[in-house]
Amino acid sequence: MKIAVKKGNLTRQLAVGLGGIVVVALIVANVLLGLAYMHDRQSEQARTDAVAAASSEAEAMLGYDFNTVDKSLPKAADGLTGDFRGQYMNLVNGTIIPGAKEKQLTVKVSVQGAAVVDARPSDATVLLFLNQVTTSKDSPKAATTGSRVRVQMSKVDGRWLVSNLTPI
Repeated sequence: MKIAVKKGNLTRQLAVGLGGIVVVALIVANVLLGLAYMHDRQSEQARTDAVAAASSEAEAMLGYDFNTVDKSLPKAADGLTGDFRGQYMNLVNGTIIPGAKEKQLTVKVSVQGAAVVDARPSDATVLLFLNQVTTSKDSPKAATTGSRVRVQMSKVDGRWLVSNLTPI
């Protein structure tokens, strides 16, 4: 049995098939471009949000007054992630609170500059330039020092939290 295929039908079928392939390719390309655009927008938003969160968290976790240190620094730990939060609280409870009370230390921290090292929608690395003004009962005249810290940020449940802070 021979199947007769007319030349016009074959051409039409090929044209419809190629047209369908082109339409599918355009749809796939648009979806991929849309996803890339969304990722870029989320990364750009992460750059802005992570810098703001890193700045306020660094000021909260590094600055304190000996009169309120036992309340302010544990409150600052709410902006930190799991393991880093534990390490920070060990340092705060074991060293900073007792030393601050004994020496009547007050440390005021302000962010002088910030730069994004790397940012993705769910994590970012921020470089902060800090000024620290310290007074104590032994040195009531304020001493100002500058420092730089690298802050790792992670987005957890819609909130930017500090996952690590490294002096550099």
